[in-house]
Amino acid sequence: MKRIAIFASGNGSNAENIIRYFRDNPNAAEVVLVVCNKPDAAVTKRAENLGVPVKIISKADFQNQDMVLELLKEAKIDIIILAGFLLMIPPYLTEHYKDLIINIHPSLLPAYGGKGMYGRHVHEAVVAAGETETGITIHLVTDKCDEGAILFQAKTKLTHGDTPQSVETKIHRLEKEYFPKVIESFIRNRRQ
Repeated sequence: MKRIAIFASGNGSNAENIIRYFRDNPNAAEVVLVVCNKPDAAVTKRAENLGVPVKIISKADFQNQDMVLELLKEAKIDIIILAGFLLMIPPYLTEHYKDLIINIHPSLLPAYGGKGMYGRHVHEAVVAAGETETGITIHLVTDKCDEGAILFQAKTKLTHGDTPQSVETKIHRLEKEYFPKVIESFIRNRRQ
């Protein structure tokens, strides 16, 4: 069974969904650690309520390669999942966990990706551009922002009446439905 660390910075709805999914489907993996860069982020309470240990690592501490890698080694982490983690992953991590870090992005990459494009910023840009569809992209993480190999995309239609808030609701539905399943599929396929 693979051991997952979730890196998150915010509310934690995706993190909670992934933790619950692997609790209900324990054959592939288990979430054993949540890493957060914001001590007051809601994800910390969600994880604690589900009995998953949380480690707070500041932005400055995140640059301490030895400390971070030792933490992940002690927890025997096989795979890292980014679920609303707002810091860039440093090269030492993308190197050490090459093709083992998965992110979800709230658009159909390569559209609306890159530095500063996360959460509400993406939805606002999609609405402002008058797009007729958007979606999610689940991809591997490299040292280049939002440029890793795409594992999966799901689309949703948009209407003229959509707002950034309504787009966000549609995206959250896709994330909840697909993110844990894609992680599980990725893990199972790597075993073959």
